[in-house]
Amino acid sequence: QVQLVESGGGLVQPGGSLRLSCAASGSISSMYSMGWYRQAPGKQRELVAAITSGGRTNYRDSVQGRFTISRDNAKNTVYLQMNSLKPEDTAAYYCHARGLGTNSWGQGTQVTVSS
Repeated sequence: QVQLVESGGGLVQPGGSLRLSCAASGSISSMYSMGWYRQAPGKQRELVAAITSGGRTNYRDSVQGRFTISRDNAKNTVYLQMNSLKPEDTAAYYCHARGLGTNSWGQGTQVTVSS
């Protein structure tokens, strides 16, 4: 199983930006998909964005046009650029890797959007 380490979370004001990074311990080029999920207190974990090995992306409606997921296979890293952040984006954000024999989660990074 590949190990995933997220970074880049923090406290940001509404309207601000953050870029999350997810560094994998092994190659991600063969992963079917890499995704970012989030979980707010008292709520279920939800998919935020995902990118396939072929580069196809999908986003939940509430972040469409504000968030961008990308992957750098050479660096075994996936990114989530988050712009125009809103208080409702506050959550712990988790990286996920899905591939043949792989279903891995990172430990999460906290994003807090507040004035």
